[in-house]
Amino acid sequence: MKAAFCGNDNASAYDISAGVLKNVCFVDALNLVPHVFLLFITFPILFIGWGSQSSKVQIHHNTWLHFPGHNLRWILTFTLLFVHVCEIAEGIVSDANMKSRHLHLFLPAMMGFVAATTAIVYYHNIETSNFPKLLLALFLYWIMAFVTKTIKLVRYCEDGVPFSQLRFCITGIMVILYGLLMAVEINVIRVRRYVFFMNPQKVKPPEDLQDLGVRFLQPFVNLLSKATYWWMNTLIISAHKKPIDLKAIGKLPIAMRALTNYVCLKEAYEEQKVRVWGTRGRRSSGKLVAFGRPILLSSTFRYLADLLGFAGPLCISGIVESFQNDTNTTGKTSTSYLSSQDFLKNAYVLAVLLFLALILQRTFLQASYYVTIETGINLRGALLAMIYNKILRLSTSNLSMGEMTLGQINNLVAIETNQLMWFLFLCPNLWAMPVQIIMGVILLYNLLRVSALVGAAVIVLLAPIQYFIATKLAEAQKSTLDYSTERLKKTNEILKGIKLLKLYAWEHIFCTSVEETRTKELISLKTFALYTSLSIFMNAAIPIAAVLATFVTYEYQNEATLQPYQAFASLSLFHILVTPLFLLSTVVRFAVKAVTNGYFSWGSGLATLSNINIRIPTGQMTMIVGQVGCGKSSLLLAILGEMQTLEGKVHWNNRNRYSVAYAAQKPWLLNATVEENIIFGSPFNKQRYKAVTDACSLQPDIDLLPFGDQTEIGERGINLSGGQRQRICVARALYQNTNIIVLDDPFSALDIHLSDHLMQEGILKFLQEDKRTLILVTHKLQYLPHADWIIAMKDGYVLREGTLKDIQTKDVELYEHWKTLMNRQDQELEKVTTVGPGKTLRRAMYPRESKAQLEDEDEEEEEEEDDDDNMSTVMRLRTKMPWRTCWRYLTSGGFFLLFLMIFSKLLKHSVIVAIDYWLARWTSMENKTGDSTDLNRETLGPVLQSADHSQLKTLQHTHLYMLCGAGIVLCLVTSLTVEWMGLTAAKNLHHNLLNKIILGPIRFFDTTPLGLILNRFSADTNIIDQHIPPTLESLTRSTLLCLSAIGMISYATPWFLVALVPLGIAFYFIQKYFRVASKDLQELDDSTQLPLLCHFSETAEGLTTIRAFRHEARFKQHMLELTDTNNIAYLFLSAANRWLEVRTDYLGACIVLTAAVTSITYRSDSGLLGLGLLYALTITNYLNWVVRNLADLEVQMGAVKKVNSFLTMESENYEGTMDPSQVPKDWPQEGEIKIEDLCVRYENNLKPVLKHVKAYIKPGQKVGICGRTGSGKSSLSLAFFRMVDIFDGKIVIDGIDICKLPLHTLRSRLSIILQDPILFSGSIRFNLDPECKCTDDRLWEALEIAQLKNMVKSLPGGLDAVVTEGGENFSVGQRQLFCLARAFVRKSSILIMDEATASIDMATENILQKVVMTAFVDRTVVTIAHRVHTILTADLVIVMKRGNILENDTPENLLSREDGIFASFVRADM
Repeated sequence: MKAAFCGNDNASAYDISAGVLKNVCFVDALNLVPHVFLLFITFPILFIGWGSQSSKVQIHHNTWLHFPGHNLRWILTFTLLFVHVCEIAEGIVSDANMKSRHLHLFLPAMMGFVAATTAIVYYHNIETSNFPKLLLALFLYWIMAFVTKTIKLVRYCEDGVPFSQLRFCITGIMVILYGLLMAVEINVIRVRRYVFFMNPQKVKPPEDLQDLGVRFLQPFVNLLSKATYWWMNTLIISAHKKPIDLKAIGKLPIAMRALTNYVCLKEAYEEQKVRVWGTRGRRSSGKLVAFGRPILLSSTFRYLADLLGFAGPLCISGIVESFQNDTNTTGKTSTSYLSSQDFLKNAYVLAVLLFLALILQRTFLQASYYVTIETGINLRGALLAMIYNKILRLSTSNLSMGEMTLGQINNLVAIETNQLMWFLFLCPNLWAMPVQIIMGVILLYNLLRVSALVGAAVIVLLAPIQYFIATKLAEAQKSTLDYSTERLKKTNEILKGIKLLKLYAWEHIFCTSVEETRTKELISLKTFALYTSLSIFMNAAIPIAAVLATFVTYEYQNEATLQPYQAFASLSLFHILVTPLFLLSTVVRFAVKAVTNGYFSWGSGLATLSNINIRIPTGQMTMIVGQVGCGKSSLLLAILGEMQTLEGKVHWNNRNRYSVAYAAQKPWLLNATVEENIIFGSPFNKQRYKAVTDACSLQPDIDLLPFGDQTEIGERGINLSGGQRQRICVARALYQNTNIIVLDDPFSALDIHLSDHLMQEGILKFLQEDKRTLILVTHKLQYLPHADWIIAMKDGYVLREGTLKDIQTKDVELYEHWKTLMNRQDQELEKVTTVGPGKTLRRAMYPRESKAQLEDEDEEEEEEEDDDDNMSTVMRLRTKMPWRTCWRYLTSGGFFLLFLMIFSKLLKHSVIVAIDYWLARWTSMENKTGDSTDLNRETLGPVLQSADHSQLKTLQHTHLYMLCGAGIVLCLVTSLTVEWMGLTAAKNLHHNLLNKIILGPIRFFDTTPLGLILNRFSADTNIIDQHIPPTLESLTRSTLLCLSAIGMISYATPWFLVALVPLGIAFYFIQKYFRVASKDLQELDDSTQLPLLCHFSETAEGLTTIRAFRHEARFKQHMLELTDTNNIAYLFLSAANRWLEVRTDYLGACIVLTAAVTSITYRSDSGLLGLGLLYALTITNYLNWVVRNLADLEVQMGAVKKVNSFLTMESENYEGTMDPSQVPKDWPQEGEIKIEDLCVRYENNLKPVLKHVKAYIKPGQKVGICGRTGSGKSSLSLAFFRMVDIFDGKIVIDGIDICKLPLHTLRSRLSIILQDPILFSGSIRFNLDPECKCTDDRLWEALEIAQLKNMVKSLPGGLDAVVTEGGENFSVGQRQLFCLARAFVRKSSILIMDEATASIDMATENILQKVVMTAFVDRTVVTIAHRVHTILTADLVIVMKRGNILENDTPENLLSREDGIFASFVRADM
């Protein structure tokens, strides 16, 4: 066909005799002029670089929106581009119907499209370079385009072209668009005054863009970048070169910060409260006022997306119908006009419209998601600030009386606020659902009439079942959480008391207890898995059931056969209908869980303190003394204003109370470094800091920490002993430059030596030199002579007040009582060993080789430098999926279940494809010309040769029923197998992990932080239990759906495979870059959430201290910073998800367009065409889920990897060379111990801690072992239990070498009392006899010996009285006596006491010594001595130094050697 601008089929085409403007072709040519002008003007500017002239205002991001009407300009330009596409399409379709080629019909439109694209690119460059004068070119272009289009429109009106003609409509719309763009340009001139005005307007960039720290640019970029998240490219690509850290994501923009949103929400709430002053707490209204605009915007985007979603089914219907009717074979005409109706019947036009509708729909949908998530994050930040403010105002009684627990606070912060955020995210779904359902049903009815209502009824009737399943899911999740908490509590107890459990051979008893709870948890998880499977099954089966019901009804109701366009359009509509109903259950579940902030009461109104009239002298030391529970701490809290005042007042010298340095009775530390805990926000003064740490004897402890005073302590760091924690709290109080210091029992967790040092150096010297007011609560009466003023309390009232001399005169009885106690405590003080400050350390906290390890740090640093060179290797590994870990996880679920899962998944998807394929063949064959019966017979095989048409129809229906039934059953089977396989894997992994940990060597627990081990059982186990199975199910479903879709499209149109190659390459790179960035951002989100939760917990725990110091503002500021840090990480993660979804959605749209165009061009079967398009639409939905699930699975597999890393650990060798049956039942009967040339080490690669030790202990002897810290005393005690590696020599007990015995047998026959008393939650009976072997009489006898019988009898339940976690409901002394009773219950002839008196008071120690001498008179007792005087009555004393025995004799003989070490120890004691 010949091409000419005005065509060759009409001689009058070039005739201008009636006037130039009367010639349509000339008018079209005139329309080229503005476009050519713009291209001619702008291209030099764009390419030569005039537009890149920098602005006078320096900003760091090329994203500043300078000019007014920015968003409107972008919207109008995009609309203009869409109209140009329609104009081009109309021109090409009209031209195709002409006898010769008419270039004027589409060439000006093509040039217009290029010009409009150039205009927006040009505008963007001018705007970012802030050079508005160059916008004049655009202003002239809009005027010229407006004028030329108006001429064309007038020409059509004169020619009488009707409104129904598409070209007339297009021209009219373009006139309006050019006019509006011209108005936008005039507005820019008016506001910015860059031309025609004397004084151009000066502009200032937004504050956020002047801040180099702000990297989140979504609010500042242009509309196209906003819609496609183009600005995220830099971050996502850079993740491949360097991991994303907090520096890379920067700070939140001001409008999104927690403080900004808190102020906004508070104002809205206060306003609402004033309006509705009568009602209490209408918070939801406040939230709506504060965040209503973005919710409305998001809902608008969602409505638009949902309405555009129906373009898919309509276009499929149109394409298949036009394909069937073959409208493209119309004859050639001379007229160039095309009606809108004819235009929309063209299959190619519908394919392009479908593509554009999909692009728009997905853009609006992602915009809706982003706006709601951003609003949710803003709301969460505001709520967290509100909750924190409320916490800071909580009364102490609220927490101490349990009215508000830490658990509730954590629940509010971690769960409730997130649920509200997610509810907000699901809100647009809530308003969009009715629209989706109504529109869907109307379109279905339009296609299939009454039979469509049957299918819709099936979906609606099955919706309540989905809701029921959703509620059951929530219940199952709650019970799982309860069991999980109980299991974690038990696991935590095991890990804390692992040393005792191993020494007593009780690890299997406690392991069984955890396994029992785990079994209950697994039953709950099975219920959860079952309902999850049913939910997935319903989601997959409902469309099949609805389609089956609809098509069968249609067949039986109508004589006419089902058309392919009806079948596939209705299939697509059913898929759209199922989604809102499936989401309904989720939305309702979240709606029920709205956050409500409680109103907290102030105590019970009962007086704790009464008739208090006291004065605290300024600049002096006031001591408050009295028995336990007499109200000493309450008095301090009353002074600090922490208690409810029923009557009376607290008067301060300065009227207003300033900051008070306060150290609580229960030590409270921040999750920060030792230094930060001590200075507590005050300026750092090196000299003062050193003086304080010396006064509190902290320097030796600090020297032992891995990073000195820069070591993090608390939840995220090293755990300290009680004494160390207490001294850090006292150091904090001493360091503060305040006039008043309040110390609540600072000596309670300290031994006498440390107490005395703190009193002398810290209180008497450091504080009194500064003449500061000190209030000191104490039980140490020996310090009373140092007090300037004494307050004695009893039962909540003041017994006596005055100086010690006053009390001596006025209350002789009280003074004499004090004197007796003071003398006893002074005697104790004289006996304190002066070995040196090293003795104060809790040696169990760090392994003895820690210093050697610290010396090796230099070598580690060198290795790290080498690792930097291998950065590229590390980055390469980051991009790889952990396939080996995935395989380990899958196989841990069992090979049978793995095979069943793969087989059932493949079979299910094959059946679903078969159903759709059958439908395609059936509908297309029913509608083919000729004898349909013959065709069907031919297809269905020779068996049907004799069947008539009705029989054939019945058979077809039977096949469909069978396939649908198989599909529905397989949906259930696949979802169940995935969940069951996940559960089996979780069960096996947890079982293996628990057993591996329980059987691990004690060295492992010394070197591995407790929190790290506990994390494997908490966070990692939770991921394996509840997160991996649904991710795996979703990933396999999405992947198989996409693969089956690609397979079906390729089968229908093989040419599609050619186009698939570039799309596949694009998809590969998108998922590759996204996975790495997503993993980094998820880790950042998790790692920034933990400090936030910790900050809320530690604030609630340390309220009294924070308020005493008046540090509320500082803590509030820190909370806002932590909230913003967590929010920015989550916001970037959300933006990264949108980045992925937009790209995969656009790829999906390209697949749809490619599938449609190739199918139309290569004339495939109408049924297969419909099927191909239907599957192409499903790809759009599932493509991004493939990548999202892949990224999630990669992160979640990290949990499996961490668990597996523990499974490779070596266990203790529990097997011995002797059979347990060979060991006499009463062994060891005598208690004879022979130590022969014993060499011991903690690990194969470490130095020996005991070297060739030889000793002999006779049966029934009382042996004391002493020596300085690190001499090997405790190592020897552990060697008796084979807790350390005996690599040479042996220990023979009653004639049997202990190395030959099975570990369980050895440890179950010996007894030990450790330095730190350990009790477990449960009953007293359980703590004394977990094996349940002893009678009650024996237990009472043991308690009587330990002098606990009367106390236990007074408790409710007696032996079954409750012991709380760690035995917190008993004093330290009582706990140690319970441990003594426990040792007596065992009836072992050998008892080891490892510094059992180190952390108890004198009274308890006396009881202990008495019991050892009486109740254990016939047993061999080996005492590791903390205080040398305790072993003076021993039969034998062993003195150790650096792993060797230096002295070994009776105390008398050793004391007779004046130059002996033991004698020097005793002299130091005197």
